[in-house]
Amino acid sequence: MQEKKLKINPGAVITEPGSSVKYKTGDWRVFRPIIDQKKCIKCYQCWQVCPDAAIRVEEKTGKVFVDYDYCKGCLICVAQCPVKAIGKEVEKK
Repeated sequence: MQEKKLKINPGAVITEPGSSVKYKTGDWRVFRPIIDQKKCIKCYQCWQVCPDAAIRVEEKTGKVFVDYDYCKGCLICVAQCPVKAIGKEVEKK
């Protein structure tokens, strides 16, 4: 009979690199940004300042949208928008 050996990793050793794509972080948001596509001038300042890369740009149309799976609701994009095309609303769960 052969014994099974347990593989125990030493403490604080990361055996697999993490990925923010794997871990959706937008579920603790209080406010969610809302983009008014009619007001948006496609300056992409919101996309540039988003610390979570949650603002995405559609390749074909150039429209910006929020990926709510990753948006944490910091609302930096709201403050950055020069034409006030981004508003906010309370997150409903």
